[in-house]
Amino acid sequence: MTSVLADSTFVPPGVRDFFPPAIVGGITKPMVLLVLSVVVVAVFFLVAVRDLRIVPGRFQFAAESVYGFGRDSIAREQIGGRDFAPYVPLIVSLFTFILVNNLFGIIPFIQFPTMAHSGFPLALLIVLYPLFHVVGIRRHGLGGYLKNQLFPPGVPKPVYLMLTPIELFLRFFMDPLALAIRVFAAMFAGHLILLVFTLGGEFLLLEAGAWLTPVSLVAFAFAIAMTFLEALVQVLQAYIFALLTANYIGRALAADH
Repeated sequence: MTSVLADSTFVPPGVRDFFPPAIVGGITKPMVLLVLSVVVVAVFFLVAVRDLRIVPGRFQFAAESVYGFGRDSIAREQIGGRDFAPYVPLIVSLFTFILVNNLFGIIPFIQFPTMAHSGFPLALLIVLYPLFHVVGIRRHGLGGYLKNQLFPPGVPKPVYLMLTPIELFLRFFMDPLALAIRVFAAMFAGHLILLVFTLGGEFLLLEAGAWLTPVSLVAFAFAIAMTFLEALVQVLQAYIFALLTANYIGRALAADH
């Protein structure tokens, strides 16, 4: 966390706090955390499947629960029972990868949600965006896919003059962009709120005078409460990202709009 003490004046946290200085060369803390998250997810599943048992232990049970949740509650529900299986590894990987990166924001001594850097969600979008459309084109052909996405059946033909541009904007621009913006905005705002309460409490405790010490305790109490709320948001945002990814894939594969 960046210090807020500057000549006994409170300097509120801002965007600058999301750009820590390089550790060495051009390598920054968010880059290290991104690599660490991949290692954490990979080790988690590799260790869990190292000694599979019919009656699973706690670690195997946890891994199976995560995998089963991604498979049944996300991929199967959104893509459909006939087509979901090939996409389960992608959905589970996305969910766990984003979850770990989000939870970094509340882990002591790390305290930085990687997805609060807009470049990382956008990088995921660059990878996923072609997939959303390639799967549909492979299933329906280019003409059939465009017709399926841009010309909903049962609509009077004159309405297409207004509806088709809207569908084009939503399907090929706004929907995928919102996928990346949603997780970035939630992580950025949540971490900024935690910084405000934590660093504000520090300032009130150490610099603002003894008469404001009780107020600092209120700030710290709010920081603790917001940490629990932020943990819930972090899990939900990982879930929503994986859910919408599966939804877009299922929409592209579906025979009907």
